[in-house]
Amino acid sequence: LLARAFYGWAGPNWGQWFYRPGGGSLFDLGVYNVVSLTGLLGPAKRVTAMVGVAIPQRVVDGEQMQVEAEDNAHVLIDFGESVFAVVTTGFTIQKYRNPAIELYGSQGVIQMMGDDWAPDGYEMWQNEAGAWQIFEESSRRWPWTDGLRHVVECIQAGVRPLITPEHGYHVLEIMLKAQAAGSDGRAREIESTFTLPSLNPEMDAQPAHLVHDRSTQ
Repeated sequence: LLARAFYGWAGPNWGQWFYRPGGGSLFDLGVYNVVSLTGLLGPAKRVTAMVGVAIPQRVVDGEQMQVEAEDNAHVLIDFGESVFAVVTTGFTIQKYRNPAIELYGSQGVIQMMGDDWAPDGYEMWQNEAGAWQIFEESSRRWPWTDGLRHVVECIQAGVRPLITPEHGYHVLEIMLKAQAAGSDGRAREIESTFTLPSLNPEMDAQPAHLVHDRSTQ
């Protein structure tokens, strides 16, 4: 019913393109959150945002430069049926100690620890259990580049990857329209959509929270 996603840091002091048009914290960092949220909650219906340049000048590659791309953003995503999520991202965050993603449902809560690209297990509250349960990360050697291996395996097997071009396009539309909404304060309808993949058809009959061991997928 409600979700929060968070990812940011103080920003790179190399690569001036990070701060040029086409760069910015939303496209470098927040994209992870938007992909994860849409992968969990499905296609978005509408988006609005507050985005801006909080630190107008930075020293990058040993030179002082004017920042042109937004380095600070709150993005509000409407998934329909009163299901909402917010993404907080920026080159404005020194440190943080909170979950990457928090999911609030009618029967419980899931807090996904670590970052989207570096998962560290999750904590779960179920009303019926009446207590927090901790699930350690099942595959700590998983590298963030493992998505490339997945794509290669899908090409070899002739199957569609978990993240499809349609999903990627949908995420891009969300971010572009969030950026536009930040300039005038108007919410934008999302026109694209995609079909959520079945992460493990053989285990679909099990409750989703029990399917947390990546080695079986």
